[in-house]
Amino acid sequence: MKRTIIDTSNLELEDNVVTIKRVTKVVKGGRNMRFTALVVVGDKNGHVGVGLGKAAEIPEAIRKGREDATKKLVEVPMDENGSVPHDFTGKFGSASVLIKKAPEGTGIIAGGPVRCVLELAGYKNIRTKSLGSNNKQNVVLAAIEGLNNLKTPEEVAKARGISVEELLG
Repeated sequence: MKRTIIDTSNLELEDNVVTIKRVTKVVKGGRNMRFTALVVVGDKNGHVGVGLGKAAEIPEAIRKGREDATKKLVEVPMDENGSVPHDFTGKFGSASVLIKKAPEGTGIIAGGPVRCVLELAGYKNIRTKSLGSNNKQNVVLAAIEGLNNLKTPEEVAKARGISVEELLG
């Protein structure tokens, strides 16, 4: 997984809480209730990240999740009509997300957890299909993994040692 440090000081980040779960730890004195929040952040311009926050109160869990997501920001490629450069399948655990290129006017065709990621990344026309596990956390992480592994035509041409014109035919 390629990871570059992204300067977040000049980015206008928006956040979206995908899920909040109540988790319980059974201890000698009874049950310990805590909350975990899965948060996606993005600037709607090619940067998106996902984070998990855990705390005794919900607002604190969301804040921690937002901080974690900001640290894990990735840059995603986009073509001229707000779609992905090519089709790809992102996998995480037993969840996989099929990400497909779409023409202008398609909109975002995606399920709930993946839709949050794609909207905050800034995609306008894209089709996805969630396969395998429907665990929200794994689906979101599979979508991020798929977007992170996308390559622009320039990167592919450089790796093959040819020009972009030769690559695209």
